[in-house]
Amino acid sequence: MTPRDPSRLAVFVSGTGRHLQNLCRLEAEGSFGAKVVLCISNKPGVGALEHASNAGVPSLVMEPTPGEGTEAYGRRAFDAVRASGAGTVVLAGFLKHLWIPDDYRGHVLNIHPSLLPAFGGKGYYGSRVHRAVLERGCQVTGCTVHLVDEVYDNGPILLQRWCAVEPDDTADTLADKVFQEELLALPEGIRRFLAQ
Repeated sequence: MTPRDPSRLAVFVSGTGRHLQNLCRLEAEGSFGAKVVLCISNKPGVGALEHASNAGVPSLVMEPTPGEGTEAYGRRAFDAVRASGAGTVVLAGFLKHLWIPDDYRGHVLNIHPSLLPAFGGKGYYGSRVHRAVLERGCQVTGCTVHLVDEVYDNGPILLQRWCAVEPDDTADTLADKVFQEELLALPEGIRRFLAQ
C-alpha cells in the first residue's frame, strides 16, 4: 500500500467533472501544490471520466450495488482511496451521501454552491439551490468549501466566496456566476487545508 500523503487527492465525482478538469489544469501549470491521483465516479459514462483520462488520472466507476448500504459503499470506496495513497478526498459534484471511515475523518472536503449554512442539506444541490436563493430574495449568494462529516453540508468551513444576486438573475445565470467563484474557491480551500 502506498503511504498516505495529504497532498495526494482522490476526487469523487458524479457529472461533468469541471472541477476535476480545473484541478488537473492547475496541477499541470504547477500552481496548485497538490496532485490528483484518483478519480471515483458513482456513475458510468460521465464527462468527469473523460477529463480524468485526458489528464492521465486513474479512474474507477463505483456504482452502488443492489442492496448495498451507505457504509458498505463507503468502505469499498475508501479501500480504493487507501490503495492510491491519497491522504485527502475531495467531493467535487459527488451526488451521493458518503460514509467516512475513522482514518479519513477530517480529511474529506466538499464544495457546495451556497453560503452555508444557508441552502444546505439533503436535496439542496445544483439548480435547486439557486432557485431557493432567488425565491428567498437573497441579495448575495456564493459557495462554500468545508470539511465533511456525517451530516449533509455540515462540518467546519474552510473558505467562502460570494457574488451579488441581480434583479434579472435566473437559476441558470446564478449557477454560472456561482460556478466561476467555485473554480477559485475549491483549489484555494484545498491549499488552505494542506497548509494547516
